[in-house]
Amino acid sequence: MRPATRFPDRDDIAAVRAEAETLADGDEAPASRRLAGRVMARRDMGKLVFLDLVDRSGRIQLLCPQARTGEVDVKLGDVVGVAGHPAKSRRGEPSLIVDELEVLSEIKAPLPDTFHGLTDVEQRYRKRYLDLLMNEETRSDFIFRARLTAAVRRRLDDAGFVEVETPVLQTQYGGAFGRPFVTHHNQLDQDLYLRIALELPLKRLIVGGLEKVYEVGRVFRNEGVDYKHNPEFTMLEWYEAYVDYHDTMARFEQLIADVTQELLGTTVVTWRGHTVDLKPPWKRVKLVDALKEHGVWSEDEAELRALLESKGVDTTNDKTWSLLVDHALTNYVEPRLVEPTFLYDYPVRLSPFARRTEESESIVERFEGFVAGTEICNAFSELNDADEQAERFRMQAEEGAGGNVEAEPGDADYVEALTYGMPPAGGMGFGIDRLAMMLLGKDSIRDVVLFPALRERG
Repeated sequence: MRPATRFPDRDDIAAVRAEAETLADGDEAPASRRLAGRVMARRDMGKLVFLDLVDRSGRIQLLCPQARTGEVDVKLGDVVGVAGHPAKSRRGEPSLIVDELEVLSEIKAPLPDTFHGLTDVEQRYRKRYLDLLMNEETRSDFIFRARLTAAVRRRLDDAGFVEVETPVLQTQYGGAFGRPFVTHHNQLDQDLYLRIALELPLKRLIVGGLEKVYEVGRVFRNEGVDYKHNPEFTMLEWYEAYVDYHDTMARFEQLIADVTQELLGTTVVTWRGHTVDLKPPWKRVKLVDALKEHGVWSEDEAELRALLESKGVDTTNDKTWSLLVDHALTNYVEPRLVEPTFLYDYPVRLSPFARRTEESESIVERFEGFVAGTEICNAFSELNDADEQAERFRMQAEEGAGGNVEAEPGDADYVEALTYGMPPAGGMGFGIDRLAMMLLGKDSIRDVVLFPALRERG
């Protein structure tokens, strides 16, 4: 007999379970309900078979009296459809008394130990389908992540932003410090890059008059893999005309607090061993002040290298002053930013797209947000002068020539776009993955990416 090709008009298990909860022990509701899902437990008690049925919404006990269902020819892992009545067992367990049962898909391979679940972490990442099948927490986490992205989108939509899509394949990558993946287009006979950021196409749209835009998109960086980095990840970037980085700080901290409150019912989260409150206002600290506090600041490359090496830091791979500053920031400042904090006003040599401050030619209006010692966002008052942007690209070319392989490569077409005039604007970028890590309390990005990058087994 061929399995059914469809099972229409089914109910969610969670809804039927809630209906059964209202009944008295031993009672059966008159209304019939239809459920479908996977059988995850079986117990035979003479003429009565107990099955545990699981769908995306939850789990329920099926009571299968053979007088109603006939012989129950079902194995662990089979996908079945059932019709029956909500009931509560004599022991008070919300259930469905089954009148009809149909196998919709027969399992061919044995499930992992259904009591202990899929506990091998490596296997969970490599065979995510089994992880989702066996671990209710995993299913819940990825449903949460989807709700998180939707909640962020909803707030930006309500604030008048327009969601857009920009190219993944680009003739010129840019908008971040990172190394690209390169591919080749056969018909055009040219190399293309997988984007490393969303920034430059979105700012072209600001030039074009869209004024408030955002994109949720996959970006790709050919870099190391660790607890917070995956070669492909999901970014959200927004750009808003007629505001600066102070406005962007306020929008971001309020958005994070609102989304956290909606999804968790509180603004307090526990992440990486720290319990913090995401409620605004976040702490604000100037970058240079933070570096000075730890004795690792100098505008002279040789002096800064000596300061770091005197503290036992290996600077062999730090070929430029910018890389030394980044190393100092990563080693001494970031780990201590436990409470939600905006680190702001960065050296111009670290920030090719940010507008200079009114007070200093060497400092720009940029900030990064940190929680529990981890960076979660990066934002600027956007540089909108074409001549100065061209000069910044020249500075980055010198940085690259000095040995920084992640230096910004430059983009002549973007400079040309700025010649048509871009309004003053604030821009923001943050990783959906890290935000999910923070709200779920996960220490590894692999726990919030459905299919993380893994080295192939030999």
